[in-house]
Amino acid sequence: MFDLSISSATPADEGERTKALPVALASLLEGETDALANLSNAASLIFASLNRINWAGFYLLRGDTLVLGPFQGKPACVRIPMGKGVCGAAAARRQTLVVPDVNAFPDHIACDAASRSEIVVPILDGDVLRGVLDVDSPEKGRFGDAEQAVLEECVRGLVPRVDWGKL
Repeated sequence: MFDLSISSATPADEGERTKALPVALASLLEGETDALANLSNAASLIFASLNRINWAGFYLLRGDTLVLGPFQGKPACVRIPMGKGVCGAAAARRQTLVVPDVNAFPDHIACDAASRSEIVVPILDGDVLRGVLDVDSPEKGRFGDAEQAVLEECVRGLVPRVDWGKL
């Protein structure tokens, strides 16, 4: 059984837990080969590890559309066209987008009206786009360089542990 101790952390504790997230993810996925199980556990770990967020999960590329995958949080938009909203823009650009105020983002798709900021990391398997990791917060300006670096590292560590052909 995987144990992640979460408490009401001080900002310093929160920063340390955030930095430890990629190592915790690697440990959690160790030895497991099921793609759905690994994405589900990754979404759960990210949701449980980051304070002040209200959604964490994956959208998987199906043709030219991002389709909802494993997540934690309120029900979400099921399909996002490539290039639309923050997720579609990050996927189309193949680069991480950190949006401090989603209401100021052109073409933002409001799946949860409570979300105020968002970070989306594209999932690249070599040159192949597989989808995106999406994390939302009800707090404006929640995500910065530290979260970007950690979540990008998580995605890099996740890619080889998912058999993308079985999703």
